[in-house]
Amino acid sequence: MKRTASTLIFLAALLMTSAAGNAQKAKPESLQSWRDARLGMFIHWGPVSFTEKEISWSRANTNPKCPNQGPTPADVYDNLYKQFNPVNFDAKEWVRIAQASGMKYMILTAKHCDGFLLWDSKVDTYNIMNTPFKRDVCAELAEAAHEAGMKIGWYYSPMDWRDPDCRNEKNAEFVKRMQAEITELLSNYGKIDILWFDTDGKSAPWDAENTYNLVRKLQPDIVINERLDLGDQGGWNEGVIGPRADFHTPEQTVGNFDRRPWESCMTVSKKSQWSWGGHTDGVKPASQCIDMLVRCAGGDGNMLLNVGPMPDGDIAPEQEAVIRELGTWLKINGKSIYGTRGGPWKPARFGVSTYRDKTVYLHILNRPGEWLELPAIQAGIRRMEELNGDKVKFVQSKDKISIKLPAGGEKIADLILVLELDRPASGITPVAAQMPSESLASGKKATASNTYEGMAMYGPGKAFDDQDDTRWATDNGTHAAWLEVDLGSAQKIGRTMIIQAYPELKRVKKFSVEYWEDGLWKACYTGENLGEKLDVTFTPVNAQRIRLNITEATEGPTIWEFHLF
Repeated sequence: MKRTASTLIFLAALLMTSAAGNAQKAKPESLQSWRDARLGMFIHWGPVSFTEKEISWSRANTNPKCPNQGPTPADVYDNLYKQFNPVNFDAKEWVRIAQASGMKYMILTAKHCDGFLLWDSKVDTYNIMNTPFKRDVCAELAEAAHEAGMKIGWYYSPMDWRDPDCRNEKNAEFVKRMQAEITELLSNYGKIDILWFDTDGKSAPWDAENTYNLVRKLQPDIVINERLDLGDQGGWNEGVIGPRADFHTPEQTVGNFDRRPWESCMTVSKKSQWSWGGHTDGVKPASQCIDMLVRCAGGDGNMLLNVGPMPDGDIAPEQEAVIRELGTWLKINGKSIYGTRGGPWKPARFGVSTYRDKTVYLHILNRPGEWLELPAIQAGIRRMEELNGDKVKFVQSKDKISIKLPAGGEKIADLILVLELDRPASGITPVAAQMPSESLASGKKATASNTYEGMAMYGPGKAFDDQDDTRWATDNGTHAAWLEVDLGSAQKIGRTMIIQAYPELKRVKKFSVEYWEDGLWKACYTGENLGEKLDVTFTPVNAQRIRLNITEATEGPTIWEFHLF
Protein backbone atom coordinates (compact mmCIF):
# COMPACT_ATOMS: atom_id res chain seq x y z
CA MET A 1 0.00 0.00 0.00
CA LYS A 2 1.10 3.58 -0.57
CA ARG A 3 3.14 5.81 1.67
CA THR A 4 2.99 9.59 1.31
CA ALA A 5 5.61 12.30 1.82
CA SER A 6 3.76 15.26 3.36
CA THR A 7 4.42 14.20 6.93
CA LEU A 8 8.04 13.46 6.07
CA ILE A 9 8.60 17.11 5.11
CA PHE A 10 7.14 18.30 8.41
CA LEU A 11 9.22 15.75 10.28
CA ALA A 12 12.48 16.89 8.68
CA ALA A 13 11.81 20.45 9.80
CA LEU A 14 10.92 19.26 13.28
CA LEU A 15 14.07 17.19 13.65
CA MET A 16 16.18 20.17 12.58
CA THR A 17 14.78 22.16 15.49
CA SER A 18 15.48 19.40 18.03
CA ALA A 19 18.50 20.57 19.97
CA ALA A 20 21.08 18.04 21.04
CA GLY A 21 20.55 19.20 24.61
CA ASN A 22 16.96 17.99 24.81
CA ALA A 23 15.91 16.41 28.10
CA GLN A 24 16.87 12.74 28.12
CA LYS A 25 14.45 11.63 30.81
CA ALA A 26 10.84 12.22 31.76
CA LYS A 27 9.94 15.08 34.07
CA PRO A 28 10.04 13.80 37.68
CA GLU A 29 6.41 14.76 38.26
CA SER A 30 5.29 12.87 35.13
CA LEU A 31 7.18 9.75 36.12
CA GLN A 32 5.90 9.90 39.70
CA SER A 33 2.30 10.28 38.51
CA TRP A 34 2.71 7.20 36.33
CA ARG A 35 4.27 5.21 39.19
CA ASP A 36 1.48 6.22 41.57
CA ALA A 37 -1.08 4.77 39.15
CA ARG A 38 0.32 1.24 39.63
CA LEU A 39 -2.18 -0.45 37.24
CA GLY A 40 -2.86 0.06 33.54
CA MET A 41 -4.77 -1.67 30.75
CA PHE A 42 -2.84 -3.05 27.77
CA ILE A 43 -4.86 -3.62 24.57
CA HIS A 44 -3.61 -5.80 21.71
CA TRP A 45 -5.99 -5.58 18.77
CA GLY A 46 -6.18 -5.60 15.00
CA PRO A 47 -7.38 -7.61 12.00
CA VAL A 48 -5.42 -10.63 13.28
CA SER A 49 -8.21 -11.16 15.81
CA PHE A 50 -10.13 -12.93 13.03
CA THR A 51 -7.63 -15.80 13.12
CA GLU A 52 -7.57 -16.15 16.94
CA LYS A 53 -3.78 -16.45 16.60
CA GLU A 54 -1.08 -14.26 18.11
CA ILE A 55 -0.67 -10.77 16.74
CA SER A 56 2.29 -10.40 14.31
CA TRP A 57 4.01 -13.61 15.43
CA SER A 58 1.47 -15.72 13.54
CA ARG A 59 2.47 -14.06 10.24
CA ALA A 60 4.81 -16.00 7.96
CA ASN A 61 8.25 -14.49 7.48
CA THR A 62 8.98 -12.28 4.47
CA ASN A 63 12.08 -10.56 5.86
CA PRO A 64 15.02 -12.78 6.95
CA LYS A 65 16.19 -10.07 9.35
CA CYS A 66 12.99 -10.36 11.37
CA PRO A 67 12.20 -13.29 13.71
CA ASN A 68 8.57 -14.18 12.96
CA GLN A 69 7.91 -17.65 11.54
CA GLY A 70 4.13 -17.85 11.84
CA PRO A 71 1.69 -20.31 10.27
CA THR A 72 -0.49 -17.74 8.49
CA PRO A 73 0.76 -17.04 4.92
CA ALA A 74 1.80 -13.41 4.51
CA ASP A 75 -0.60 -12.76 1.63
CA VAL A 76 -3.46 -14.03 3.79
CA TYR A 77 -2.38 -12.17 6.93
CA ASP A 78 -1.76 -8.89 5.09
CA ASN A 79 -5.26 -8.92 3.57
CA LEU A 80 -7.22 -9.55 6.77
CA TYR A 81 -7.79 -5.78 7.04
CA LYS A 82 -10.13 -5.92 4.05
CA GLN A 83 -12.78 -7.63 6.22
CA PHE A 84 -12.02 -5.84 9.49
CA ASN A 85 -15.23 -4.08 10.52
CA PRO A 86 -15.49 -3.93 14.34
CA VAL A 87 -18.94 -2.36 14.47
CA ASN A 88 -19.23 -2.90 18.25
CA PHE A 89 -16.13 -0.84 19.04
CA ASP A 90 -17.07 1.79 21.62
CA ALA A 91 -14.11 3.74 22.96
CA LYS A 92 -16.12 5.17 25.85
CA GLU A 93 -17.14 1.66 26.89
CA TRP A 94 -13.53 0.50 26.84
CA VAL A 95 -12.62 3.41 29.11
CA ARG A 96 -15.55 2.64 31.43
CA ILE A 97 -14.41 -0.97 31.70
CA ALA A 98 -10.85 0.13 32.47
CA GLN A 99 -12.05 2.53 35.17
CA ALA A 100 -14.34 -0.09 36.71
CA SER A 101 -11.33 -2.42 36.80
CA GLY A 102 -9.26 0.05 38.81
CA MET A 103 -6.94 0.87 35.91
CA LYS A 104 -5.45 4.36 35.80
CA TYR A 105 -4.01 4.36 32.27
CA MET A 106 -4.57 2.61 28.95
CA ILE A 107 -2.10 1.62 26.23
CA LEU A 108 -3.31 0.55 22.78
CA THR A 109 -1.26 -1.23 20.12
CA ALA A 110 -1.46 1.63 17.64
CA LYS A 111 1.04 -0.28 15.52
CA HIS A 112 2.30 -3.79 16.19
CA CYS A 113 5.13 -5.58 14.38
CA ASP A 114 2.79 -6.57 11.53
CA GLY A 115 2.71 -2.91 10.41
CA PHE A 116 -1.06 -2.32 10.55
CA LEU A 117 -1.98 1.14 11.85
CA LEU A 118 -5.05 1.80 13.99
CA TRP A 119 -5.10 5.50 13.09
CA ASP A 120 -5.74 7.71 10.07
CA SER A 121 -2.18 7.86 8.78
CA LYS A 122 -0.90 9.91 5.87
CA VAL A 123 2.42 8.02 5.94
CA ASP A 124 1.17 4.51 5.16
CA THR A 125 -2.23 3.59 3.76
CA TYR A 126 -2.10 0.16 5.43
CA ASN A 127 -4.34 1.53 8.14
CA ILE A 128 -7.80 1.46 9.70
CA MET A 129 -9.25 4.03 7.28
CA ASN A 130 -8.90 1.57 4.42
CA THR A 131 -10.93 -1.12 6.15
CA PRO A 132 -14.73 -1.39 5.95
CA PHE A 133 -14.75 0.29 9.40
CA LYS A 134 -13.17 3.58 8.22
CA ARG A 135 -12.94 5.08 11.73
CA ASP A 136 -9.82 6.33 13.52
CA VAL A 137 -9.57 4.07 16.57
CA CYS A 138 -6.73 6.06 18.14
CA ALA A 139 -8.68 9.30 17.79
CA GLU A 140 -11.81 7.88 19.41
CA LEU A 141 -9.94 6.21 22.26
CA ALA A 142 -7.81 9.29 23.00
CA GLU A 143 -10.91 11.50 23.06
CA ALA A 144 -12.79 9.12 25.36
CA ALA A 145 -9.80 8.82 27.70
CA HIS A 146 -9.31 12.59 27.89
CA GLU A 147 -13.01 13.11 28.65
CA ALA A 148 -12.84 10.59 31.49
CA GLY A 149 -9.54 11.81 32.96
CA MET A 150 -7.82 8.56 32.00
CA LYS A 151 -4.15 8.58 31.06
CA ILE A 152 -3.62 7.33 27.50
CA GLY A 153 -0.59 5.90 25.75
CA TRP A 154 0.39 4.17 22.54
CA TYR A 155 2.24 0.93 21.98
CA TYR A 156 4.36 1.45 18.88
CA SER A 157 6.56 -1.16 17.22
CA PRO A 158 9.62 0.39 15.53
CA MET A 159 9.96 -2.90 13.65
CA ASP A 160 7.68 -3.53 10.69
CA TRP A 161 8.02 -7.14 9.58
CA ARG A 162 5.91 -6.45 6.50
CA ASP A 163 8.13 -3.62 5.22
CA PRO A 164 11.01 -4.95 3.06
CA ASP A 165 13.13 -1.88 3.91
CA CYS A 166 13.19 -2.71 7.63
CA ARG A 167 16.79 -3.52 8.66
CA ASN A 168 17.86 -3.70 5.01
CA GLU A 169 19.69 -1.41 2.56
CA LYS A 170 16.95 1.22 2.70
CA ASN A 171 16.62 1.16 6.48
CA ALA A 172 17.38 4.89 6.69
CA GLU A 173 14.31 5.60 4.56
CA PHE A 174 12.32 3.18 6.68
CA VAL A 175 13.35 5.02 9.85
CA LYS A 176 12.19 8.34 8.37
CA ARG A 177 8.75 6.80 7.79
CA MET A 178 8.82 5.35 11.30
CA GLN A 179 9.54 8.77 12.78
CA ALA A 180 6.82 10.30 10.62
CA GLU A 181 4.30 7.80 12.02
CA ILE A 182 5.40 8.63 15.56
CA THR A 183 4.96 12.31 14.73
CA GLU A 184 1.35 11.67 13.70
CA LEU A 185 0.62 9.68 16.87
CA LEU A 186 2.06 12.37 19.12
CA SER A 187 0.73 15.42 17.25
CA ASN A 188 -2.87 14.65 16.35
CA TYR A 189 -4.45 13.23 19.53
CA GLY A 190 -3.88 15.72 22.32
CA LYS A 191 -1.85 14.89 25.42
CA ILE A 192 -0.26 11.43 25.27
CA ASP A 193 1.06 10.21 28.61
CA ILE A 194 3.04 7.09 27.69
CA LEU A 195 4.88 5.77 24.65
CA TRP A 196 5.52 2.03 24.80
CA PHE A 197 8.08 0.86 22.26
CA ASP A 198 8.71 -2.84 21.62
CA THR A 199 11.66 -4.97 20.59
CA ASP A 200 11.90 -8.34 18.90
CA GLY A 201 15.36 -9.06 20.26
CA LYS A 202 17.09 -8.25 16.98
CA SER A 203 19.21 -5.21 16.09
CA ALA A 204 17.69 -1.79 16.77
CA PRO A 205 18.82 0.61 13.98
CA TRP A 206 16.08 3.13 14.78
CA ASP A 207 18.11 6.36 15.12
CA ALA A 208 17.45 6.23 18.84
CA GLU A 209 18.82 9.63 19.88
CA ASN A 210 16.79 11.59 17.33
CA THR A 211 13.73 9.41 17.89
CA TYR A 212 13.77 10.00 21.65
CA ASN A 213 14.34 13.74 21.11
CA LEU A 214 11.43 13.83 18.68
CA VAL A 215 9.11 12.16 21.16
CA ARG A 216 10.03 14.47 24.03
CA LYS A 217 9.74 17.58 21.84
CA LEU A 218 6.24 16.60 20.69
CA GLN A 219 5.06 15.47 24.15
CA PRO A 220 7.19 17.09 26.88
CA ASP A 221 5.29 15.37 29.72
CA ILE A 222 5.50 11.84 28.31
CA VAL A 223 7.12 8.76 29.91
CA ILE A 224 8.85 6.23 27.64
CA ASN A 225 9.78 2.60 28.22
CA GLU A 226 13.19 1.10 27.44
CA ARG A 227 12.57 -1.08 24.38
CA LEU A 228 13.41 1.29 21.52
CA ASP A 229 17.12 0.55 21.82
CA LEU A 230 16.93 -2.59 23.93
CA GLY A 231 18.13 -4.78 21.07
CA ASP A 232 21.44 -2.92 21.23
CA GLN A 233 21.76 -2.89 25.03
CA GLY A 234 20.60 -6.21 26.45
CA GLY A 235 18.24 -9.14 26.29
CA TRP A 236 14.70 -9.72 27.42
CA ASN A 237 13.77 -9.14 31.06
CA GLU A 238 17.28 -8.12 32.10
CA GLY A 239 16.32 -4.79 33.65
CA VAL A 240 18.29 -2.62 31.23
CA ILE A 241 17.22 1.04 31.08
CA GLY A 242 19.04 3.10 28.47
CA PRO A 243 20.15 6.70 29.09
CA ARG A 244 17.02 8.17 27.46
CA ALA A 245 14.35 5.72 28.67
CA ASP A 246 12.34 5.98 31.89
CA PHE A 247 11.36 2.47 32.97
CA HIS A 248 11.97 -1.19 32.19
CA THR A 249 9.33 -3.77 31.30
CA PRO A 250 9.56 -7.39 32.51
CA GLU A 251 7.30 -9.48 30.27
CA GLN A 252 4.94 -12.21 31.51
CA THR A 253 6.69 -12.24 34.88
CA VAL A 254 6.57 -10.12 38.01
CA GLY A 255 9.72 -8.04 38.20
CA ASN A 256 12.23 -8.28 41.03
CA PHE A 257 12.34 -5.65 43.75
CA ASP A 258 13.86 -2.55 42.16
CA ARG A 259 13.85 1.10 43.20
CA ARG A 260 14.17 2.08 39.54
CA PRO A 261 10.83 2.46 37.72
CA TRP A 262 9.47 -0.73 36.14
CA GLU A 263 6.27 -2.25 34.82
CA SER A 264 5.42 -5.92 34.30
CA CYS A 265 3.28 -6.51 31.23
CA MET A 266 1.00 -9.48 31.87
CA THR A 267 -2.00 -11.12 30.19
CA VAL A 268 -5.51 -11.98 31.33
CA SER A 269 -5.36 -14.86 28.84
CA LYS A 270 -4.79 -18.18 30.59
CA LYS A 271 -2.53 -19.22 27.70
CA SER A 272 -0.66 -15.91 27.89
CA GLN A 273 -1.75 -14.79 24.43
CA TRP A 274 -1.78 -11.05 23.77
CA SER A 275 -4.37 -10.73 20.99
CA TRP A 276 -7.78 -12.41 20.98
CA GLY A 277 -7.33 -16.18 21.14
CA GLY A 278 -10.96 -17.25 21.04
CA HIS A 279 -13.24 -18.34 23.86
CA THR A 280 -11.21 -21.52 24.37
CA ASP A 281 -8.17 -19.40 25.21
CA GLY A 282 -9.40 -19.14 28.80
CA VAL A 283 -8.67 -16.53 31.45
CA LYS A 284 -6.59 -16.38 34.59
CA PRO A 285 -8.67 -16.38 37.79
CA ALA A 286 -9.15 -12.99 39.41
CA SER A 287 -7.23 -14.22 42.47
CA GLN A 288 -4.14 -14.72 40.29
CA CYS A 289 -4.50 -11.24 38.78
CA ILE A 290 -4.76 -9.77 42.28
CA ASP A 291 -1.65 -11.71 43.30
CA MET A 292 0.26 -10.40 40.28
CA LEU A 293 -0.74 -6.80 40.98
CA VAL A 294 0.12 -6.99 44.67
CA ARG A 295 3.51 -8.56 43.95
CA CYS A 296 4.25 -5.85 41.39
CA ALA A 297 3.40 -3.09 43.87
CA GLY A 298 5.41 -4.83 46.60
CA GLY A 299 8.38 -4.98 44.24
CA ASP A 300 7.95 -1.22 43.70
CA GLY A 301 6.64 -1.61 40.16
CA ASN A 302 3.50 -1.24 38.06
CA MET A 303 1.42 -3.86 36.27
CA LEU A 304 0.12 -3.45 32.71
CA LEU A 305 -2.63 -6.07 32.35
CA ASN A 306 -3.58 -7.02 28.81
CA VAL A 307 -6.94 -7.73 27.20
CA GLY A 308 -7.41 -8.80 23.58
CA PRO A 309 -10.69 -7.47 22.14
CA MET A 310 -12.70 -9.63 19.75
CA PRO A 311 -12.97 -8.92 15.99
CA ASP A 312 -16.26 -7.06 16.50
CA GLY A 313 -14.66 -4.58 18.93
CA ASP A 314 -16.11 -5.95 22.16
CA ILE A 315 -13.91 -6.98 25.07
CA ALA A 316 -14.80 -10.63 25.68
CA PRO A 317 -17.23 -11.10 28.59
CA GLU A 318 -14.92 -13.56 30.35
CA GLN A 319 -11.99 -11.14 30.19
CA GLU A 320 -14.14 -8.23 31.30
CA ALA A 321 -15.50 -10.24 34.25
CA VAL A 322 -12.00 -11.00 35.55
CA ILE A 323 -10.71 -7.44 35.41
CA ARG A 324 -13.92 -6.04 36.90
CA GLU A 325 -13.43 -8.40 39.84
CA LEU A 326 -9.95 -6.94 40.21
CA GLY A 327 -11.57 -3.50 40.26
CA THR A 328 -14.00 -4.57 42.97
CA TRP A 329 -11.06 -5.72 45.10
CA LEU A 330 -9.29 -2.40 44.53
CA LYS A 331 -12.32 -0.39 45.67
CA ILE A 332 -11.79 -1.92 49.11
CA ASN A 333 -8.03 -2.38 49.17
CA GLY A 334 -6.75 0.23 46.70
CA LYS A 335 -5.21 2.47 49.37
CA SER A 336 -2.65 -0.29 49.95
CA ILE A 337 -1.67 -0.19 46.23
CA TYR A 338 -2.18 3.24 44.64
CA GLY A 339 0.45 5.84 45.45
CA THR A 340 2.52 3.46 47.57
CA ARG A 341 6.13 2.31 47.36
CA GLY A 342 7.42 -1.22 47.78
CA GLY A 343 8.98 -2.07 51.15
CA PRO A 344 10.27 -1.88 53.79
CA TRP A 345 10.42 -5.67 53.45
CA LYS A 346 11.33 -7.06 50.06
CA PRO A 347 8.90 -9.54 48.44
CA ALA A 348 9.00 -13.06 49.81
CA ARG A 349 6.99 -16.26 49.66
CA PHE A 350 4.55 -15.06 52.32
CA GLY A 351 3.73 -11.94 50.29
CA VAL A 352 4.90 -8.33 50.09
CA SER A 353 4.80 -4.97 51.83
CA THR A 354 3.91 -1.52 50.54
CA TYR A 355 4.02 1.80 52.35
CA ARG A 356 2.96 5.42 52.34
CA ASP A 357 4.69 7.74 54.81
CA LYS A 358 4.53 5.99 58.24
CA THR A 359 1.91 3.43 57.23
CA VAL A 360 3.00 -0.01 56.02
CA TYR A 361 0.62 -2.48 54.38
CA LEU A 362 1.64 -6.10 54.87
CA HIS A 363 0.07 -8.29 52.17
CA ILE A 364 -0.15 -11.93 53.30
CA LEU A 365 -0.56 -13.91 50.09
CA ASN A 366 0.60 -17.26 51.50
CA ARG A 367 0.04 -17.94 55.19
CA PRO A 368 3.09 -19.68 56.70
CA GLY A 369 1.06 -20.90 59.68
CA GLU A 370 -0.34 -19.34 62.83
CA TRP A 371 2.59 -16.94 63.16
CA LEU A 372 4.61 -14.93 60.65
CA GLU A 373 8.17 -14.01 61.54
CA LEU A 374 9.91 -11.12 59.81
CA PRO A 375 13.39 -9.65 60.24
CA ALA A 376 13.64 -6.48 62.30
CA ILE A 377 13.50 -3.08 60.62
CA GLN A 378 14.92 0.27 61.69
CA ALA A 379 11.64 1.52 63.11
CA GLY A 380 9.30 0.91 65.98
CA ILE A 381 5.78 -0.38 65.35
CA ARG A 382 3.23 1.70 67.23
CA ARG A 383 0.21 -0.40 66.30
CA MET A 384 -0.88 -3.20 63.98
CA GLU A 385 -4.39 -4.00 62.77
CA GLU A 386 -6.35 -5.50 59.93
CA LEU A 387 -7.61 -3.24 57.17
CA ASN A 388 -11.03 -3.31 58.88
CA GLY A 389 -9.56 -1.96 62.13
CA ASP A 390 -9.36 -5.19 64.17
CA LYS A 391 -6.23 -5.28 66.31
CA VAL A 392 -3.44 -7.75 65.53
CA LYS A 393 -1.13 -9.26 68.15
CA PHE A 394 2.60 -8.87 67.52
CA VAL A 395 5.91 -9.01 69.38
CA GLN A 396 8.81 -6.82 68.26
CA SER A 397 12.36 -7.56 69.42
CA LYS A 398 15.80 -6.41 68.37
CA ASP A 399 16.15 -9.24 65.85
CA LYS A 400 12.67 -9.99 64.57
CA ILE A 401 8.97 -9.23 64.50
CA SER A 402 6.53 -12.05 65.30
CA ILE A 403 2.96 -11.57 64.11
CA LYS A 404 0.01 -13.73 65.16
CA LEU A 405 -2.04 -13.98 61.98
CA PRO A 406 -5.78 -13.42 62.40
CA ALA A 407 -7.92 -16.56 62.36
CA GLY A 408 -10.40 -16.92 59.53
CA GLY A 409 -8.23 -15.32 56.89
CA GLU A 410 -7.01 -18.55 55.33
CA LYS A 411 -9.31 -18.27 52.32
CA ILE A 412 -8.65 -14.57 51.67
CA ALA A 413 -6.58 -14.03 48.51
CA ASP A 414 -4.68 -11.20 50.19
CA LEU A 415 -4.89 -10.69 53.95
CA ILE A 416 -3.77 -7.09 54.53
CA LEU A 417 -2.34 -5.92 57.86
CA VAL A 418 -1.75 -2.22 58.57
CA LEU A 419 1.33 -1.22 60.56
CA GLU A 420 1.83 2.27 61.94
CA LEU A 421 5.53 3.10 62.38
CA ASP A 422 7.23 5.72 64.53
CA ARG A 423 9.00 7.19 61.48
CA PRO A 424 8.53 7.39 57.71
CA ALA A 425 9.22 4.07 55.97
CA SER A 426 11.02 5.90 53.17
CA GLY A 427 14.04 6.22 55.48
CA ILE A 428 14.32 2.47 56.06
CA THR A 429 16.72 0.42 53.97
CA PRO A 430 14.65 -2.43 52.41
CA VAL A 431 15.42 -5.80 53.99
CA ALA A 432 14.96 -9.38 52.78
CA ALA A 433 11.71 -10.56 54.33
CA GLN A 434 12.35 -14.24 54.82
CA MET A 435 14.13 -15.65 57.84
CA PRO A 436 17.00 -18.08 57.08
CA SER A 437 15.64 -21.49 56.07
CA GLU A 438 18.52 -23.47 57.67
CA SER A 439 18.38 -25.69 54.59
CA LEU A 440 21.52 -27.78 54.05
CA ALA A 441 21.24 -26.88 50.35
CA SER A 442 21.20 -23.12 50.81
CA GLY A 443 23.83 -21.46 48.63
CA LYS A 444 25.29 -24.74 47.43
CA LYS A 445 26.34 -25.52 43.83
CA ALA A 446 23.32 -26.33 41.69
CA THR A 447 22.81 -27.73 38.18
CA ALA A 448 19.75 -28.51 36.10
CA SER A 449 18.77 -30.26 32.90
CA ASN A 450 17.19 -27.10 31.54
CA THR A 451 16.93 -23.35 32.27
CA TYR A 452 14.35 -21.05 30.75
CA GLU A 453 15.93 -19.53 27.60
CA GLY A 454 19.33 -19.95 29.28
CA MET A 455 18.64 -16.89 31.43
CA ALA A 456 20.64 -16.53 34.65
CA MET A 457 17.65 -15.03 36.44
CA TYR A 458 15.95 -18.45 36.17
CA GLY A 459 19.06 -20.57 36.81
CA PRO A 460 19.12 -23.64 39.11
CA GLY A 461 20.82 -21.71 41.91
CA LYS A 462 17.66 -19.63 42.33
CA ALA A 463 15.99 -22.65 43.98
CA PHE A 464 18.70 -22.73 46.68
CA ASP A 465 19.20 -19.02 47.44
CA ASP A 466 16.72 -18.64 50.33
CA GLN A 467 15.07 -15.88 48.30
CA ASP A 468 11.35 -16.46 47.99
CA ASP A 469 10.93 -14.12 45.03
CA THR A 470 13.38 -15.94 42.74
CA ARG A 471 12.85 -19.27 41.00
CA TRP A 472 14.31 -21.94 38.77
CA ALA A 473 12.31 -22.16 35.55
CA THR A 474 12.44 -24.33 32.43
CA ASP A 475 11.63 -23.76 28.79
CA ASN A 476 8.08 -23.85 27.50
CA GLY A 477 7.27 -27.34 26.27
CA THR A 478 9.50 -29.06 28.85
CA HIS A 479 7.75 -32.20 30.16
CA ALA A 480 10.58 -33.73 32.20
CA ALA A 481 13.49 -32.09 34.01
CA TRP A 482 15.85 -32.48 36.97
CA LEU A 483 17.30 -30.04 39.50
CA GLU A 484 20.44 -31.12 41.39
CA VAL A 485 22.41 -29.73 44.32
CA ASP A 486 25.88 -30.70 45.51
CA LEU A 487 26.22 -30.27 49.28
CA GLY A 488 30.01 -30.35 49.12
CA SER A 489 30.28 -33.37 51.41
CA ALA A 490 28.03 -36.19 52.56
CA GLN A 491 25.24 -34.97 54.84
CA LYS A 492 22.47 -36.76 56.76
CA ILE A 493 19.15 -35.82 55.13
CA GLY A 494 15.68 -36.89 56.26
CA ARG A 495 13.34 -34.06 55.23
CA THR A 496 12.63 -31.94 52.17
CA MET A 497 10.52 -28.89 51.46
CA ILE A 498 9.68 -28.06 47.83
CA ILE A 499 7.85 -24.84 47.00
CA GLN A 500 6.40 -24.79 43.50
CA ALA A 501 5.76 -21.55 41.64
CA TYR A 502 2.26 -21.00 40.27
CA PRO A 503 0.81 -24.24 41.66
CA GLU A 504 -2.60 -23.39 40.24
CA LEU A 505 -1.21 -24.38 36.82
CA LYS A 506 -0.76 -27.97 38.11
CA ARG A 507 2.35 -28.57 36.06
CA VAL A 508 4.29 -31.25 37.99
CA LYS A 509 2.46 -34.57 37.81
CA LYS A 510 5.12 -37.12 38.84
CA PHE A 511 8.42 -36.56 40.64
CA SER A 512 10.93 -38.06 43.04
CA VAL A 513 13.63 -36.83 45.40
CA GLU A 514 16.76 -38.86 44.70
CA TYR A 515 20.28 -39.24 46.09
CA TRP A 516 23.46 -40.43 44.36
CA GLU A 517 24.97 -43.62 45.74
CA ASP A 518 27.29 -46.19 44.21
CA GLY A 519 26.98 -44.69 40.75
CA LEU A 520 23.18 -44.71 40.73
CA TRP A 521 20.34 -42.34 41.50
CA LYS A 522 18.09 -43.81 44.20
CA ALA A 523 14.73 -42.47 45.31
CA CYS A 524 14.17 -41.46 48.93
CA TYR A 525 10.73 -39.98 48.23
CA THR A 526 8.31 -40.34 45.30
CA GLY A 527 5.18 -38.29 44.74
CA GLU A 528 2.48 -37.16 42.35
CA ASN A 529 0.69 -33.86 41.68
CA LEU A 530 3.11 -31.50 43.41
CA GLY A 531 1.13 -28.69 45.00
CA GLU A 532 2.12 -25.30 46.34
CA LYS A 533 4.34 -26.66 49.12
CA LEU A 534 5.53 -30.17 49.88
CA ASP A 535 7.05 -30.69 53.35
CA VAL A 536 7.78 -34.37 54.03
CA THR A 537 10.13 -36.60 56.00
CA PHE A 538 11.65 -39.87 54.84
CA THR A 539 14.10 -42.49 56.04
CA PRO A 540 17.37 -40.54 56.50
CA VAL A 541 20.15 -41.00 53.95
CA ASN A 542 23.77 -39.88 53.82
CA ALA A 543 24.51 -38.18 50.52
CA GLN A 544 26.41 -35.35 48.89
CA ARG A 545 24.35 -35.07 45.71
CA ILE A 546 20.54 -34.75 45.80
CA ARG A 547 18.16 -33.99 42.99
CA LEU A 548 14.50 -33.32 42.30
CA ASN A 549 13.67 -35.52 39.33
CA ILE A 550 10.48 -34.43 37.56
CA THR A 551 9.44 -37.29 35.30
CA GLU A 552 6.11 -35.94 34.09
CA ALA A 553 4.94 -32.35 33.67
CA THR A 554 2.20 -30.73 31.62
CA GLU A 555 4.42 -27.71 30.93
CA GLY A 556 7.82 -26.33 31.89
CA PRO A 557 8.30 -26.86 35.66
CA THR A 558 9.28 -23.90 37.83
CA ILE A 559 10.34 -24.07 41.51
CA TRP A 560 10.72 -21.29 44.08
CA GLU A 561 12.78 -23.26 46.61
CA PHE A 562 14.11 -26.81 47.14
CA HIS A 563 15.13 -27.21 50.80
CA LEU A 564 16.88 -30.15 52.44
CA PHE A 565 17.12 -30.83 56.19
